[in-house]
Order: sequence, then C-alpha cells, then structure tokens
Amino acid sequence: MRLLVLLLLTLLAALQYRLWLGQHSVMEYWAHKTELAKMEQQNEVLTKRNKLLKADVTDLQIGLDAIEERARNELGLIRHDEVFFRIITPLDKK
Repeated sequence: MRLLVLLLLTLLAALQYRLWLGQHSVMEYWAHKTELAKMEQQNEVLTKRNKLLKADVTDLQIGLDAIEERARNELGLIRHDEVFFRIITPLDKK
C-alpha cells in the first residue's frame, strides 16, 4: 500500500512539473497569450493606417482636387497666375 501511495505521489509530482514548468506548460500559455494580445493591438493600429492610406489612394484616383491640394501643401507649388506671399513673424528679442 505504501509503495502504491509513493508511486502515485511520484506520478503526481512529475505531472505537476510538466504542467507548470515543462514543454507546453501553463507558463508558456500565459506568455503566448500576452504576445497574442500585443500582436492583435499592433494589427488594429496597422489596420487603421491601411484604411487611411486606402482612402487617400482612392481620393487621389478620383479627383484632381486632392492632387492639387497635396501639391500645394507638401511641395509648395502654386499656379502660374497666382501670387505667393510669405509672412515672416519677427523673432522675440531678448
């Protein structure tokens, strides 16, 4: 009877070791779960960015207004019949 109890306790200890510290353990499960949450959050950010880029591409494909606006804002272009004024504010004197 003692031998059977000792054998069962040894088996229980071995199974507990594998459960908590061995391969495919609870610790690995928790690590994978947090890694998955981080990746899902990154995917949400990238999905939002992709939607914005897709809307920008669609806007550029459809209308010339978006192209003109981008040329004015990003490249500083003006039409040949326009006059460009740059207003420079004075620096604070100390």
